[in-house]
Amino acid sequence: MRSKLFLLVLTAVFASFAVEVNAQSYAITNARIVTVSGSTIDKGTVVVRNGLIEAVGANLKAPADAQVFDGSGLTVYPGFIDALTNLGLPAARPATPGAGGSGGAQAAFAAAAVAQSAPPTSNSNFPAGLRPDDQIFDELRAGDAQFEAVRNAGFTTALTTGRTGILNGQSAVINLAGETVSSMVVRSPYALHVSFTTVGGGQYPASLLGTFSALRQMFYDAQRLQEMQRAYATDPKGMKRPESDRSLEALYPAIAKSMPVVFNANTEAQIVRALDLIKELNLRGMIAGGQEAWKVADRLKAQNVPVLLSLNFPKRTAAASADADAEGLEVLRLRAETPKGAAKLAAAGVKFAFQSGGATAVGDFFVNAGKAVEGGLNKDAAIRAMTLGSAEILGVADRMGSIEPGKIANLVLVRGDIFGKDRFVPQVIVDGKVFEQKEPVRPAGGRPGTPGAAAPGAPPQPGPGLPNVAGIYTITIEIPGQQLSATLNFTQSGALLTGTMVSGLGTTQLQNGSVTADGFSFTASVPFGGATVDISARGRVTGNSIDGTIDSPQGAVPFSGTKNP
Repeated sequence: MRSKLFLLVLTAVFASFAVEVNAQSYAITNARIVTVSGSTIDKGTVVVRNGLIEAVGANLKAPADAQVFDGSGLTVYPGFIDALTNLGLPAARPATPGAGGSGGAQAAFAAAAVAQSAPPTSNSNFPAGLRPDDQIFDELRAGDAQFEAVRNAGFTTALTTGRTGILNGQSAVINLAGETVSSMVVRSPYALHVSFTTVGGGQYPASLLGTFSALRQMFYDAQRLQEMQRAYATDPKGMKRPESDRSLEALYPAIAKSMPVVFNANTEAQIVRALDLIKELNLRGMIAGGQEAWKVADRLKAQNVPVLLSLNFPKRTAAASADADAEGLEVLRLRAETPKGAAKLAAAGVKFAFQSGGATAVGDFFVNAGKAVEGGLNKDAAIRAMTLGSAEILGVADRMGSIEPGKIANLVLVRGDIFGKDRFVPQVIVDGKVFEQKEPVRPAGGRPGTPGAAAPGAPPQPGPGLPNVAGIYTITIEIPGQQLSATLNFTQSGALLTGTMVSGLGTTQLQNGSVTADGFSFTASVPFGGATVDISARGRVTGNSIDGTIDSPQGAVPFSGTKNP
């Protein structure tokens, strides 16, 4: 019961940041409009009615019944699409508690969550991780609040799939708003997803060679079963009834090429193996990740295999120091060449869409898309790869991805360069529902470029009388009888504190963060299974040291740590 109350409170808190416009019709006027499917309108109007785009043009008059938003100084884009995520799914189930594990952390931060029942049983003939019949639709959770951080960045839609297993489940295309799963889902199922991993736990396949063998055998077994079932349906007399196998039968759409099969592959060797399997099994294949896809761009084009290209670019995880080991030539080359990959795919005529690739900072998506532009990709092509190009690959271009009459009203209003450091998203519209966020107070007089403001590209200043707490901190949370390691990533703009907390319980966006002369504070909702637990934290930074207290429904625990170099 307490858990339900916590969730209700959480929803209420986040709901205060989302403003739903009740008018059946509203208009965005005086804005620059990037339609993507057509010419950019330097100053125009977009009219929305009943969740759909009713009209767009340069000389439109706002309807008399419309609530009007003045878009002066703003650019309207189609809602941005993340072409591969885990959004909408419960947090990964924590590992079983044990000696030295995170059991104490679970007890402290998740005792208020709904008790986790045993994983559901399955009648599949295959072990968990090798069940193509698993559908992400059955795991999705509804609610606007869970999407706030990514939606505030401008995302309205995502392709979401499972995190674990060789077969990650059948994915779904969802809009990032909705109080019911059915209202969120745009297309389900979309694709079958494959990762080159192992089942684990001593089960077959326990090696990558075994993984390829198991995948290949499953598809051939599915083809054989389908042939037997067809023959039996035609004339069952004298023929033994073929057994029903829900997992193999789930592969029928992939065999018929009516469902794509997405292979998670980043290295050239992985991509070549995936392409070989796609060709051998005659699949409608795709590559997800694709850091080295540019190395085999000609083959991708020849086989007509699109790429869900990760924008989680490789980077050095720690600052260079005199004592650090020198990075190898291959590592340096990978970091230098990856941002150029999108341009090389485009030059080869390979279709691609951008995806976040599991990046912990949502802003990296746009920063790295900008790096792809610096690496030779046309800026319009970059915007297309996160809008209409993505919608085309995901099979939903008839309803989203561009600003056209009749399409879903998924829109993003942006101030500043979409790939620039001064970018801000004041409004996002998802399925016709408007979400607004207040622009943070800028230090010394406003946005960069205005009188008195910091120079563009300069690091944010803490403000008069305020400590500078920005940075990445490795901390230890002292759970009674256990210790939980976590990473705090702080971004500071004046008194405003934003960022993430990453631990064994998942990645959490910080909320209500503030910096005072005495230290800092924030709140967060830690994921656990299908629920979340509210916490609040207060602390201080002294030099490179950080310490403080985290309050949870089970009491307060101390934390301490150091700033990463």
